[in-house]
Amino acid sequence: MTDAIQTRRREIATEHLLFKLIEYVEANHPGLLDFLEASLDHLGDPADGADKDDEAVRQIARRMIAGARRQGVH
Repeated sequence: MTDAIQTRRREIATEHLLFKLIEYVEANHPGLLDFLEASLDHLGDPADGADKDDEAVRQIARRMIAGARRQGVH
């Protein structure tokens, strides 16, 4: 198995677990999604090169939050 395959699988598993954690916490302590959304101004891309794109990283986070809201997690 290549490093790229292992990284992809780890990313898929991490996203799944993160979504389930968000779903659980939001259901028991409403307001998490709003809190996360309000924090996005502080989120950035740690890269140093030409591919650094803070807004692209924030957009991914926004889509994840929107997806959680669509799934009824609010």
